[in-house]
Amino acid sequence: MTDPHTSPLALVTGASRGLGAALAEALAPTHHIVAVARTTGALEELDDRIRAVGGQATLAPMDITKPDAMAQLCRSIHDRWGRLALWVHTAVHAAPLSPADHVDTRDLERSIATNVAATGTLIAYVAPLLGRDGQAVFFDDSRAGGKFFAAYGATKAAQIALARSWQLEAARIGPRVHILAPAPMATATRARFFPGEDRAALAHPRDEAARLLAQLA
Repeated sequence: MTDPHTSPLALVTGASRGLGAALAEALAPTHHIVAVARTTGALEELDDRIRAVGGQATLAPMDITKPDAMAQLCRSIHDRWGRLALWVHTAVHAAPLSPADHVDTRDLERSIATNVAATGTLIAYVAPLLGRDGQAVFFDDSRAGGKFFAAYGATKAAQIALARSWQLEAARIGPRVHILAPAPMATATRARFFPGEDRAALAHPRDEAARLLAQLA
């Protein structure tokens, strides 16, 4: 069983389902997990699965678009544990597909808030906790400029642009910043983008989590 006092700490933002949940479960045997998502019920289910394999998690049902909440979270991590070993950022708002001239204003605003503004805020808050030796992981999904992907594609590309700048800036001084490219997975988000797709040909998030984490080694 992982010990929250001695095990390395992994912060997973967007941990309630899909790749985020699979990564949290994959990390649980070796890390104490701080799982962040808005959906309390899904976090509790994740906690049950983590405990079933002997791991431990701290659940943080929070909205990453609230800067004050993220400041409180990071301060709590600092006060309780002192530092982070790993930050895995999978939180994303996947706006419905739409022609660029019909994008709903609320969907665009939420996409900007979640995919861009919250990422920039979190980088600033989390970087001191990672220090020189920690690692941060982002996940690319190149949809920029694609038909009907205007809101998601543009804001996801902006998120990765933020991560790439940080990656270059931190190359010598740390932390280590990784940008990985997941294979197409059988997730609820992809099902909304590609309804009717043959899901048998898609990767399972659990298998993809193991593959991606192996790249960090």
